[in-house]
Amino acid sequence: MEPVPPPAEELARLDRELAELDARRAQLLTRRAWLLAALRPPAAPAAPGWNPAGWGAPPGGRPGAPAQPWGYVPGTRASAPRSAQNVLLTLGGLLLTVAAVAFTLVSWGSMGIGGRSAVLSVVTLGALTAPAVLLRRGLAATAEALTALALVLTLLDVYAVHAVAAPDTDGLGFTAVACAVLAALWTAYGLALGKLHLPLPAAVVLAQWPLLFWAWAAGAPALVVGWALLGTAVVDGVIALRGRGLGVRITACVGGSVLGLSALLVGLTLSATASGPVGALAPGALLLAAAAAVLAGAWHAPKGFALGGGVVAGLAAVAAAGGVPAAAVPDGWPVLAYLLCGLALTAVLRTRLPKDAARGVLAASAAVAAGALVGALPSVAAVLLGPLTLLSDVWAGSPDGFRSALGSTPPWSESAAAPVVLALTAGLLGSAYRWWPSLVRVAAPLTAREPAAPRTPEAGAPGAGTPGGRPPGAPGPAAYGTGAPWYAGGPAGAPWYTAGGGGARGWPSGAALRGAAGAGAVALGWGALLVAGAVLDVPYALAVFAQTLLVAALLALAVRGTGSGVQAPVAATASAAAVAGAVSAGLLSLASEGASYAVFAALAVLFAGASLRAGAGARRAVFAVAAVVWGTVLTGLAGRSLGLAPHEAAPLLLTAPALTVLLGARLRRNPVALPVELAGAPGALVAVGLSAADAPFLALTLALCGVLAAGAAVRPERRPVAGRLAAGLFVPAAWVRLAASGVSFPEAYTLPVTVPALVVGFLRRRKDPEASSWTAYGPGLAATLLPSLAVAWTDPDWVRPLLLGTAALVITLLGARHRLQALLVLGGAVLALDGLHELAPYVVQVAGALPRWLPPALAGMLLLVVGATYEQRLRDARRLKDALGRMR
Repeated sequence: MEPVPPPAEELARLDRELAELDARRAQLLTRRAWLLAALRPPAAPAAPGWNPAGWGAPPGGRPGAPAQPWGYVPGTRASAPRSAQNVLLTLGGLLLTVAAVAFTLVSWGSMGIGGRSAVLSVVTLGALTAPAVLLRRGLAATAEALTALALVLTLLDVYAVHAVAAPDTDGLGFTAVACAVLAALWTAYGLALGKLHLPLPAAVVLAQWPLLFWAWAAGAPALVVGWALLGTAVVDGVIALRGRGLGVRITACVGGSVLGLSALLVGLTLSATASGPVGALAPGALLLAAAAAVLAGAWHAPKGFALGGGVVAGLAAVAAAGGVPAAAVPDGWPVLAYLLCGLALTAVLRTRLPKDAARGVLAASAAVAAGALVGALPSVAAVLLGPLTLLSDVWAGSPDGFRSALGSTPPWSESAAAPVVLALTAGLLGSAYRWWPSLVRVAAPLTAREPAAPRTPEAGAPGAGTPGGRPPGAPGPAAYGTGAPWYAGGPAGAPWYTAGGGGARGWPSGAALRGAAGAGAVALGWGALLVAGAVLDVPYALAVFAQTLLVAALLALAVRGTGSGVQAPVAATASAAAVAGAVSAGLLSLASEGASYAVFAALAVLFAGASLRAGAGARRAVFAVAAVVWGTVLTGLAGRSLGLAPHEAAPLLLTAPALTVLLGARLRRNPVALPVELAGAPGALVAVGLSAADAPFLALTLALCGVLAAGAAVRPERRPVAGRLAAGLFVPAAWVRLAASGVSFPEAYTLPVTVPALVVGFLRRRKDPEASSWTAYGPGLAATLLPSLAVAWTDPDWVRPLLLGTAALVITLLGARHRLQALLVLGGAVLALDGLHELAPYVVQVAGALPRWLPPALAGMLLLVVGATYEQRLRDARRLKDALGRMR
């Protein structure tokens, strides 16, 4: 335990801590004041008002003075907001522009040559001269407005010169010359008056058109137009990298991007439509030049632009190199040429390209491979789903070839390269999975993180020239802990903030990528083998055998996997492919009776063996369930071979569920036991559905299902669910049997069962008062009430409904009196349904006599009342639920 210090020492400690808190508060207030000042519009330069040494205090640094932003001097005023001034200047410039346009278009013809020249010269010269005078007087905003007017006037001058002095010249050629001249003039004007922001971006915009218009004016072919676009885009790229001012760079970047993409589109179109390899060379040269230009720009561009430039350059290079062989190969094979060129882009790992540009090129390679795989997916889907057409005519006879069994599918001549594409990509992914450490060593330069560098403010900003951009006198990182910025909790965007842990964002973990590569290799290799059989149109028997053998290979691969680490995705993919392939092989075998028995028997054995060899987990359960499903299909096939009607084959389908019950009893608490038993349930449901057309067989099927459920209920762990299920199956089986026998008075058969059941339930409740009323009285009451209710709804007489309603009322009152849930719920439900049946004809008559608008109105009023008292109704429902829950 720490001893309590003397009062004097404790007081000194408190004084020190309070002083540190005061210093910390002053620092935070200083930072807050600086941020507020930074958010205000910048003040006009005023030499007398600047105090570089006054961080947070007036000159003199009086202690206790209010903290102010760095450089603040009392007595100096911030510049006034210029929003109103900008609005006025903009409106004035627009009005002058409109007046100039109106004058040029309307009043131009009423003046002579001398007058026109004088007006244009004077107005344009004045608009170009005035900004220089205004800048010397510090009126920058007014100068910008007049510069915009001068820009419009020069465009009008060009229009006027063409209309009067050179009306017969070609419009496109004249426009090209005019744009080049204006771009040069405005460039010189902007460089001469460096404080104006508009001239240089305007010159960049004007420079976009000369080459394009010259090409159009000369009637040049599309290839020349593409080169004109590319040349302009290259000039824009140089300006974007080396230009003066942010506006100039942004304008050049946008223009270069649009024209560059247009040039790529022209080259790609010409390459794709080339008549032969020779015809694809010229467009390929255009695409390669574009790729080289983009890579040259990406070498010096920021990170995001370099990455995007690498992607564009890679795609352009693939289009250029792949277009030549693609024009020489038959239909269906060009995709392979582009894929090979895309895979060749991985050689960028051995080059000295910047890291971000190289990543972009690799992304382009991945995009090309992904596009090729997407083109091959329809072929895989056709092979997997094509055999569904055989369901309409099972055992119609073996087709001649594999394609005949797939029904109407896309032309396989166009999918000739699909298996090669799939196999090639699968081989590359498999190689990456096998030799992953070597691949990691090669790609290490592209995945390494970059160390974070401190951000230093620009010249003239607060903190310039100090370590880390920290203002003079500000506390260093040591004041707040190692690695912290100079102020605690500062935003990353602050000029002097030192980023911690920055650099390139990390890629996914190596294990995840390696597992994904292995899984992709398995899936694509499986698809390649499937599509290869369809492309080659192998004989039907060979296709069935090959697909079954492929399922066995996938199961072996899935069983070999450990289910953890990098092998987990491979095993999971192999398992999924095995199940999908088994379904496809089974459907394919339905064309022949012998093939169906052979395939489904082999699948049942294979999946059963795989479930035994697989480790504990979901894969083992999936294999066991699949084996049960294939066994169920075999029993259905046996019924068809025996020539049985669907309802007659229903009991035969219960063979597989019976085996699952026996197997579940053998496995007991094995994790696979429950999935195996549940897998037999679909077979039982199918059997019930098939026997629904014949009441005696339906009763037999329900009874057999009840027997199976009762057999499962022998085991203690299955008794709660299986016991109730058995009772729920035996009762409807008895009802269906009575209905099939034409019994019109079911009470003669149900009451002898109900009375002993109620007596047994009463004795059970006397012995165990906590026993549920559903267990004691539910089966006995349901055995009579439900069949009687079903007969009463079809009985035109009134005696049976009256007696049933009376009995239900008595049961309901007994349930309410003794707080027995089963009696209350069963009796109330039967009473309500019986009353509804008796009142239904009168309700229909009344509804027919009412006006048609009245039912919707009543429904609306009911909804309004329920909505207005929603909370109260909700509470009533909760109380009713709680009251029922407290009953036994």
